[in-house]
Amino acid sequence: MEPRPDNPRPVQSFLQRWAVTALGVMAADFICPGIKILDLTGALIAPLVLGLLNAFLRPLMLLLSLPLLILTLGFFLWVINALLLMLTSSFAGEHFHVDGFWWAMAGAAIISIVSILSNLFLGGGATFTFNKPPRRPKVKDDDDDNGPVIDV
Repeated sequence: MEPRPDNPRPVQSFLQRWAVTALGVMAADFICPGIKILDLTGALIAPLVLGLLNAFLRPLMLLLSLPLLILTLGFFLWVINALLLMLTSSFAGEHFHVDGFWWAMAGAAIISIVSILSNLFLGGGATFTFNKPPRRPKVKDDDDDNGPVIDV
């Protein structure tokens, strides 16, 4: 993995994102009785699988569901996150389990909230910068604006 100019430390960035996702998955396990991390392997594998699915499958799902995302003003994103969490459960095998769609919806909400709060404190995630347009130099006007206006 070659460092890009906008990301000089890709390994540190990956580990931070993985740790934030792991924290979110563990919080979902703690809060939701329908989401279970069964062992340490599940605590390590589930965030990794979820991160890979978010990196590769999520963009395709977003593209295919674009009309629904627009129609629901983005709330369908929650359903996509729940489906990815259920898919993570099926890939992780006996180490991580989600009982059903509604538990996946609750878990997706918890993971999203924990990720937002963690990235807020750690400085990760998307950053937005607003640049003001440069001021135009004031053009010196030779007209004194005191004379009459002549329209022809």
